[in-house]
Amino acid sequence: MIKNFFWMCAGADTDLLLQCPKSEQIKQAGIGGTVFFTAIMAFIASSYALYTVFDSVYIATFFGLVWGLLIFNLDRFIVSTIKKSGDFKTEFLQGLPRLLLAVIIAIVIAKPLELKIFQKEIDRVLLEEKNQLTLDNQSQIGLQFTPEIEKIQADILQLKKEITTKEDEVNSLYETYIAEAEGREGTLKLGKGPVYKEKREKHDTALASLQELKVANQAKIAEKEAQLLALDAQLKEKVSTTQPVIDGFDGLMARLNALDKLPWLPSFFIFLLFLAIETTPIFSKLLAPRGVYDIKLQDEEDLVKSWATQKAYQREKQLVADAEINDKVYEDLSAEEELYSYKKKIAREVMQLQADAFYKQQKGNL
Repeated sequence: MIKNFFWMCAGADTDLLLQCPKSEQIKQAGIGGTVFFTAIMAFIASSYALYTVFDSVYIATFFGLVWGLLIFNLDRFIVSTIKKSGDFKTEFLQGLPRLLLAVIIAIVIAKPLELKIFQKEIDRVLLEEKNQLTLDNQSQIGLQFTPEIEKIQADILQLKKEITTKEDEVNSLYETYIAEAEGREGTLKLGKGPVYKEKREKHDTALASLQELKVANQAKIAEKEAQLLALDAQLKEKVSTTQPVIDGFDGLMARLNALDKLPWLPSFFIFLLFLAIETTPIFSKLLAPRGVYDIKLQDEEDLVKSWATQKAYQREKQLVADAEINDKVYEDLSAEEELYSYKKKIAREVMQLQADAFYKQQKGNL
């Protein structure tokens, strides 16, 4: 049963194979087995590739099965249409388009399996790319808030600078009236005279003004800092909103791009492996010597071609013979006196009827 199934996979004529030696049967079963297992690999590879796209086992399995059956049918068509004629050059030219198709199929089969084999390495590359995308995303979002944040920070610095400037002024006035009291500056008289009192009042006025400025500016600074906190919260919220897009950056195209960033040699060897698997049935057909099965198959085809040619020739000759017979029959009939008299009688009756009809029509017109 398995042998017959593999014969079917090879597209072979089972009736002819049963008349062939065991070696021919084994050869065709081997070709069919290669076709079958190539389709199995295609099913597995395409199912995994589609799973990375749809993230659904049922969808991936269904379309993977369709793809596997398609590859099976193509491979079966390829090996069944290569005919062994004994001329390698003719056979190679016949199989060249099929070899190109096999290369394409091998690429399609190998890529998804490469994604599975190198999954850990691809995940590492994707993680690095996601981290870089996260940093770039934060920088880009930060640039949107930077002008407003810098403006608020500049306002806060200006408010603090106003307080510092006022403090320096108050400290300077304090030093002035102390120096006046100690007789080091101003009137150079020791004691608290009128000049001292004037400078002290000026200092006290500036000190009161400083206290008012501190209260006002501290309130403004607190308001500005609250605005900074609100902007920072908006920035974090926007980053957290866009982060799921980056976290989902692991689709089929992203994984293929990540695979291209890995060393090419392992992927190349995997491709060669599947290319060898896919082209094995074709090369086995091309390189195998012409066997009993091929001779019997050619004989069957030649028999059908010969029979079709013979029937076409017979139809052509029959048409010519029928034409000659018909010509001779009509020629003989034209010489018969009885047929001539009969047709003459009929013609006379037709002409009489025509004359009567014409006479009636003319009479009616008058």
